[in-house]
Amino acid sequence: MPGAPQIFDRPLLRQRRDRIANGEPKPGCEFLLSRVAEDFVERLGIIRRDFPLTVNLGAYDGLLSRELRRLPNLHRIIDVEYSSALAARDVGERVVADEEALPFAPQSLDLVVSGLALHLVNDLPGALVQINRALRPDGLFLAALLGGTTLTELREAWLLAEEEVLGGASPRVAPCADVRDLGALLQRAGFALPVADSDVVDVTYASPFALMQDVKAMAASNMLIERSRRPVTRSLLLRAAEIYAEKFPAPGGRVRATFEIITLTGWVPHESQQKPLAPGSATTRLADVLKPSSKDPEAKE
Repeated sequence: MPGAPQIFDRPLLRQRRDRIANGEPKPGCEFLLSRVAEDFVERLGIIRRDFPLTVNLGAYDGLLSRELRRLPNLHRIIDVEYSSALAARDVGERVVADEEALPFAPQSLDLVVSGLALHLVNDLPGALVQINRALRPDGLFLAALLGGTTLTELREAWLLAEEEVLGGASPRVAPCADVRDLGALLQRAGFALPVADSDVVDVTYASPFALMQDVKAMAASNMLIERSRRPVTRSLLLRAAEIYAEKFPAPGGRVRATFEIITLTGWVPHESQQKPLAPGSATTRLADVLKPSSKDPEAKE
């Protein structure tokens, strides 16, 4: 989007997703997306309304959509994926497009979901506005993004290693917003009834190298525009792994890693939705509600 800060190298992201699509998948590396899919199925399964047309934004290889198609209230799902190679592996309806430039008419969708993709767009506020515009009144937006505590251990290990070996550090782990900031962005984009909640996932790995391999297999390794172009030396890599193992050990000789999944929920405004009471319209004083009951033996003034 014009004027938006350029943080992520989006063409590089597409290249890495193309490479993953053309190679053999690493078993188990999609555990976070599988967790998100399970959560979305549960959340959408308790909503008593139909969604005739759903878009899965940043669909990867369609894992989330395959799970959502089990729900009887989701009828048609279109996957939107930036990588044409990954989209080709999807068995459902698909569109090759950038999450930052949605190819949908205003008020044409009933539900937009996104699993672990939107934290890598350069203009998240603009993307949320586009999503809001594409949804019909009373349409639902449900997304999971990686939050600010994700891979804090890896970030610290690389910073310390580069300071020690190179005399200065370069950005290596992408910045992620916290739950309060993302909730505020929903409101700014025009969503009603906005909710943002956080799920911190603690994982252990056999070694820091196993963690780095998983991050690479997720197409989530360093794609910051300001990243260092200097090749990583063996000494730097080994020192980063040593620092990681020393500072973040787990039982059994393993290391721990943190992933934070922030789930956003917002509805496009509609007259049928519940409204907050107007200021001054309350009929009961808060002090009366909070006053201890005289019948309660534990109550104290």
